[in-house]
Amino acid sequence: MAQVTLRGNPITLGGSEVKTGQDAPDFTALDNGLKPVKLSEAKGKVVILSSVPSLDTPTCDTETRRFNQEAGKLGGGVEIWTISRDLPFAQKRWCGAAGVSAVKTLSDFRERAFGPAYGVEIKDGPIAGLTARAVFVVGKDGKVKHVEYVKEIGSEPNYDAALAAAKSAAS
Repeated sequence: MAQVTLRGNPITLGGSEVKTGQDAPDFTALDNGLKPVKLSEAKGKVVILSSVPSLDTPTCDTETRRFNQEAGKLGGGVEIWTISRDLPFAQKRWCGAAGVSAVKTLSDFRERAFGPAYGVEIKDGPIAGLTARAVFVVGKDGKVKHVEYVKEIGSEPNYDAALAAAKSAAS
């Protein structure tokens, strides 16, 4: 299982660790309009899955804004989904305030399927119940092309590695 920390303190993650090359686990999450969205419905597209604890924290805010800026450079065959356990209403409000429209924000609060399926469900500590920071790139074929469990939850991911993997998978 991936080892991550929050402010240097170890955090236990629940679920299955995802590895490059495996089939991407399917999941259903809610969009800002409370409509269910399934990963399997994106087959034929490359999807960057950006898992964050909460959009209302500084690092998650920075990360989602950065991916929003990068989304326009990736072309129509690549989508970026930011997934958290924030309520869809909070995600919609945050997107409006941040001017984020190129990233799809999805909530795992109802089904709670994404967290365990991708091994990012935080089981203990002050933010138990939220999802850890991680980035996965899923290819057109539904296979995982890139995995990064960010070691320190308060740190940003390696954007260049995720974007390079997405561009490679899209070509």
